Amino acid sequence: MAKPTQYVLTNLRIAPMIANGENYGGVIENGALAIDGEKVAWVGAAQDIPLDHRTWHSEDFDGALATPALIDSHTHIVFGGDRANEFEMRLEGASYEEVARAGGGIISTVKATRAASVDQLAESALPRLDALIAEGVTTIEVKSGYGLNLESERNMLLAARQLGTLRDVTVRTTFLGAHATPPEYKDRPDEYIRLVAEEILPQLHAEGLIDAVDGFCEGIAFSPAQMKIVFDAAQKLGLPIKLHAEQLSNLGGAALAASYGALSADHLEYLDETGVKAMADAGSVAVLLPGAFYTLRETQLPPLELLRRHQVPIALATDCNPGSSPLTSLLLTMNMGATLFRMTPDECLAATTRHAAKALGFADRGTLTAGQRADIAIWNIQHPAELSYRIGFNPLKARIFGGKL
Repeated sequence: MAKPTQYVLTNLRIAPMIANGENYGGVIENGALAIDGEKVAWVGAAQDIPLDHRTWHSEDFDGALATPALIDSHTHIVFGGDRANEFEMRLEGASYEEVARAGGGIISTVKATRAASVDQLAESALPRLDALIAEGVTTIEVKSGYGLNLESERNMLLAARQLGTLRDVTVRTTFLGAHATPPEYKDRPDEYIRLVAEEILPQLHAEGLIDAVDGFCEGIAFSPAQMKIVFDAAQKLGLPIKLHAEQLSNLGGAALAASYGALSADHLEYLDETGVKAMADAGSVAVLLPGAFYTLRETQLPPLELLRRHQVPIALATDCNPGSSPLTSLLLTMNMGATLFRMTPDECLAATTRHAAKALGFADRGTLTAGQRADIAIWNIQHPAELSYRIGFNPLKARIFGGKL
């Protein structure tokens, strides 16, 4: 028997996550959701279900909680090898910068990634992706940046796209060629940046592999002037931008990204009020990454009160990567956002739904409202705060991807 394409989910508590000034968008008690194909057709109290939906197939969810499906808006989930040895080095006293300058860090992952095929990269990423899917994630961003040449950057982006064919998940690909200077360009970072901007980026864009362009603006990576060259090239191609900024120091990267109308600036521990105001004016999302903060044992907290005061949307993401955030749980990320960064549970859920969608440039998901894509998570919990409160506990009951239960 074919599965119905029009159906109603009943006996739910619903957290629609709309921006209406109420926590969780105003929880609907004894709610119902009507789904028509890939879209949400109607949301509201069960007694108000429209007459034309009452004949549709229905599913009773026994009082479970429905939220928008989760969105991981910053990951490096495709890579070769691992860096457990560097984890040991840091525990023995080496700093992140010292590990990088000793030939470890990003460059060690570059070697392993260059040695892997597209299929090998996709296959190694699947367990990490499956862990996120099991927690109700339906949309994920995947960055390149461990290839650092045309062939290997292409392989990473192809592997990322392949993930979207192997699993029921939407994959947004971000080109991060300006992640580090590759070994063959040691002491010649300006030449490498020109290669990225003039050859690699245009070629991979022409092949249809890039949804957005990112970079790492930091003392151990690239300067704002170097990032401007990449952003100018991205702008000419009509590609949106993002930026790793103000993670280890304040170079003004967030303000630079905002001047290009960036979708987001990410990390932001050292962000100042000038940068916050620039992001607010541009409508850029602040993507906070507590997994890296935790793993690197950082002490400089992102300026949460400034972000709130200037009404900058805040997203949370795993930053899943082999070095600074080997994290594959968005639920744990939410708990970290609450415990480490002092975000409220309402902020944490908005940060992995509505604001995460905005950070990726999506307007068709992240809330439960009529007309939105039917990406929905249903949880065996009583209150939305439990998603941030519990540690190491996954209460997912059902996951709906584009209307498919």
